[in-house]
Amino acid sequence: MAQLIAKSDPAVEARLRDLLGSVLNLGARADGLESDTPLLGALPELDSMAIATLLTALEERFDIIIDDEDVSADIFETFGSLSEFLTAKVAA
Repeated sequence: MAQLIAKSDPAVEARLRDLLGSVLNLGARADGLESDTPLLGALPELDSMAIATLLTALEERFDIIIDDEDVSADIFETFGSLSEFLTAKVAA
């Protein structure tokens, strides 16, 4: 698995917050997502079906391709890890 490491971009974070809010129906809770906010295992809305939907939405919203080998539980561990992953994908 190719692990991409990049510092999170505030613009990516804002777009990601908005996307998570709409895909997972988080409402105002999405505004409170911080870098260290746990996602996988902490948000009941983020189940396996939601991850599949979220991956498709991320590809569309950020105009990126997420390969199967890029996907791991580590990416979804925290809001920050997902944001850093997306920042790297957008920059690539």
